[in-house]
Amino acid sequence: MPPETLQVIDWLIVMCYLGLIAYLGRHFSKKQKSTSDYFVGDRSIPAWAIGMSVLATLISSVTFLAYPGEGFNGNWIRLVQGLAVPVVLIVIIWFVVPMYRRIIGLSAYEYFEKRFGYFARLYSSVAFMMAHFTKMGTVFYLLALALASMTGLNTYYVILVVGIVTILYTLFGGIEGIIWMDVIQGFILIGGGLVCVSVLLLKPEQGPVDVISTAWKNGKMSMGPYNWDFTKLTFVVMAINGIFYAIQKYGTDQTIVQRFLVAQSDKKAIKAALMGALLCVPVWTLFIFIGTLLWYFYNNAGFELTEGITGDKVFPWFIMSQLPAGVTGLILAALFSAAMSSLDSDLNCLAAVGVDDYFRRFKKNATDRQCLILGKIIVVACGVFAVGIACLYVRLGGEAILGTVFALYAIFSGGIAGIFLLGFLTTRANRRGLNIGIAACVLFTGYAILTSTKFDLGGDEKQQLLDLGRFNFTHHKYMLGVYSHIVLFVVGYVASLFLRPDKDIKDFTLYGWLAKRKDSSAAGE
Repeated sequence: MPPETLQVIDWLIVMCYLGLIAYLGRHFSKKQKSTSDYFVGDRSIPAWAIGMSVLATLISSVTFLAYPGEGFNGNWIRLVQGLAVPVVLIVIIWFVVPMYRRIIGLSAYEYFEKRFGYFARLYSSVAFMMAHFTKMGTVFYLLALALASMTGLNTYYVILVVGIVTILYTLFGGIEGIIWMDVIQGFILIGGGLVCVSVLLLKPEQGPVDVISTAWKNGKMSMGPYNWDFTKLTFVVMAINGIFYAIQKYGTDQTIVQRFLVAQSDKKAIKAALMGALLCVPVWTLFIFIGTLLWYFYNNAGFELTEGITGDKVFPWFIMSQLPAGVTGLILAALFSAAMSSLDSDLNCLAAVGVDDYFRRFKKNATDRQCLILGKIIVVACGVFAVGIACLYVRLGGEAILGTVFALYAIFSGGIAGIFLLGFLTTRANRRGLNIGIAACVLFTGYAILTSTKFDLGGDEKQQLLDLGRFNFTHHKYMLGVYSHIVLFVVGYVASLFLRPDKDIKDFTLYGWLAKRKDSSAAGE
């Protein structure tokens, strides 16, 4: 049986980690004198640090806990989405980063307004906020679930404490503090994962070769099934989903775009983005591999799980029952790092969107001090809201949380990648055509959700929300997000062909960027 509470040395390590975070938040708070300082920094942060921050932003307690849970219960199919990220990024990053650094001030959604008008900016920023509120609640929930199981503390109490700590250091540190804290947290996260892999490979008497070969023979490292079936979770479904996820994340997500703006130059911003994406794949692989090793550990190596310990709970059980005092504290610090490095970015970026996309828009004479104060208020409000979402997860239960996160992200994606592709790749698309595309996307998403979702009536019966018979949406929920992007792009483009083109939009497209680069090369710049 694992110990019910952490040892003194473990608590000391965790306290030292939290103390370091508090110190850094206080240190960087002295520099937060303007909204530029708070949201963009002084543009003097090295590219490697920004790259580590991109990694830490994309890695969270979802990675630390849900990926091992998926690896334990199934195979590596959830990893397929992440493999698409560097492939897509290598294609688009050379164009997207310089364009954003040239035409936007703070919010990624300013680009959509300049290309298609304010409604496009409003729609895309709301979709961003919905997706990230859902994600933040999940991150809080998974962290609290693990800490509660490790320490015996009440889950709601853990959520509250972690929420307060995260909100406070994000509130005071600003984007520069967040990036440097992300660097520390990124190294702790990777180090914690490597320690766990070493134990899981070396502790079984059978040895590492047998561990890996057994897992391979049993399909635990497979990314299948590989059949061409959109109704089930297959390699094809995850690969297509991953392509659009990567476009949306690096082309439209404020948490990433804001880091493009922090870098000293276009070249360094591109270097940081590539570094972050290329590091993510091995880290995602590391943690799903931990799940595979846990499967071997508890099914083939003679170690036992207590009844009821499954999925997301297996990794915390292993940490408490198999790691020595001190090491457990280090892994717990890594778990804190995984959650906080994602949450701090979300809070800061939600505040940036609130200030730049809404407050400055409707209060044009607002002073910079007013904007800074409001930004900090939004950090607190969003943090409190995310804590509430996490508490709701606890009340409703959260099994198979990684699948839920992917499904909700697909739903709340709202065709944003379609808007980006429509604006960036075409010169014929116009704002009225886009608005028709958005309407079609919303209608399609509503139809797909209503005809594919069932609710519990009690007992064994579940009722379809809307049953259209053979016209129900039967494809996997992850494809809903993919189709929403495609519907918006196709309908928006076709509708634009029948409407008057917008003027002066070429600078906001790929072709405008290529023309400027050609002119610069000809001028010898």
